[in-house]
Amino acid sequence: MKEREKIKVLMLGPDRRVHGGISAVVNNFYDAGLDEKISLAYIGTMVDGSKLRKLLKAVGAFGMFLVKAPGYQIIHVNMASDSSYRRKAVFIKTAKLLGKKIVIHQHGGDFESFYYKEQDERGRAKIDRVLSMGDAFLVLAPYWQNFFSHMVPRERITLLPNTILLPKQGEKEYGQHRLLFLGRLCRNKGIEELLKALSSLRQEYPDIRLYLGGIWEDQELKQEAERRGDFVTWLGWVKGKEKEKYLQLCDIFVLPSYFEGQPVSVLEAMGAGCAVVASQVGGIPQMITEGETGVLVAPKDAGSLEEGLRRVLSDAGLCRHMGEQARKKVEKEFSIESSMDKLLEIYRKVLGLS
Repeated sequence: MKEREKIKVLMLGPDRRVHGGISAVVNNFYDAGLDEKISLAYIGTMVDGSKLRKLLKAVGAFGMFLVKAPGYQIIHVNMASDSSYRRKAVFIKTAKLLGKKIVIHQHGGDFESFYYKEQDERGRAKIDRVLSMGDAFLVLAPYWQNFFSHMVPRERITLLPNTILLPKQGEKEYGQHRLLFLGRLCRNKGIEELLKALSSLRQEYPDIRLYLGGIWEDQELKQEAERRGDFVTWLGWVKGKEKEKYLQLCDIFVLPSYFEGQPVSVLEAMGAGCAVVASQVGGIPQMITEGETGVLVAPKDAGSLEEGLRRVLSDAGLCRHMGEQARKKVEKEFSIESSMDKLLEIYRKVLGLS
């Protein structure tokens, strides 16, 4: 094959309209023009909705995969844990039987629990065999590089952080005490601790406002938020211009998750110049420099979250400094252009072109 010919990649992952981090990563690559640099096709293997709807989507996606796969050189599989892994394992094993080069892109922040707590020794051995079928194995942060080296040959693992298209820099007003959360609205994202912390902080900062962007997955938490409707506003799922509006409006971004891979929402907030308060889990410490580009707090700890938020609420100058430094860090380390160049090099490497 001549190197000047376009590399043919068939990419798998959730439907691009699904509310989630993997879809955001894929859409960022499309927005940056990856499909212009290679011959790229995408098959969505999962949709939001009922179990039946998800099953029908998965079956249809596998049928489409069997038709399309023979015409592509590389199968790029975007994977999380749990049901995402189980679906993708079928595609990976089939791609191996078809003699395709396989790039496994691991996104899931809770793979550790899935692997060690939900699997017995036999189940872990099966996962090891499936993951080792990849010719390249992409992870989001150094923590996951070390974690997966026990399952996948170390030399196949490559660090490929999530990245974003840097937004235009607007003039942000700091010290407004406006907080933004973007993501799934559930216990694993720390919503319970967030509501508790803000209820306490509101006595010191009566002008505090929290905007929740996401879809509720826990009705009890939704009711807790509604009881705080005088300072908590639910936005629904926000995207595009509306998301840009709230990233610009708010001076603080908060993500008190129990586990994460490397959340795109944090990068978007940093790019918009927000001071970030987030849990010290997964790839977040790679993104947030404590005290410089944001504040790291303990997961599942409302007291730690309250103290972290107090630091930025009490000092508008510190909030501004963190927001400005966060913007610079994203510009330097998490631009989509550098990530796309690295991904193209990975494709060339697995094809023996470099």
